[in-house]
Formats: sequence, structure tokens, C-alpha cells
Amino acid sequence: MKWTDAQLIAEALYDNNPNLDPKTVRFTDLHRWICELDDFDDDPQKSNEAILEAILLKWLEEYE
Repeated sequence: MKWTDAQLIAEALYDNNPNLDPKTVRFTDLHRWICELDDFDDDPQKSNEAILEAILLKWLEEYE
């Protein structure tokens, strides 16, 4: 997975944390959790606030 795979990342985050409300997650934790995903294979420095927000919104959709 790459940073541009927001939907796939969100699904993986939801699968790993089905009871965690994404609205309570800090971007620093979100970034770390994404980088720790088994299938994630991108440069950790290539993320930014807009990318993390897009992933968080997709995760919120999965959660709701």
C-alpha cells in the first residue's frame, strides 16, 4: 500500500481497531499505525496533513 491508497489503508486500520472511534485519533498516532501496517510500503516522509485527513475520513466511513 502507498499513501495514495486511502481506502485500503482505512480498511486495514478499521480491521485492526474495529472499536476505536477515528475521531479520537491524533495524526501522529495515525501516521505511526499506517507505517506499521504489514502491507504498507511507502516512504513515511511522503505523508502530509491532507493525506492523513483523507485516510481518516475513509476510516470514519468504515467505522460508521
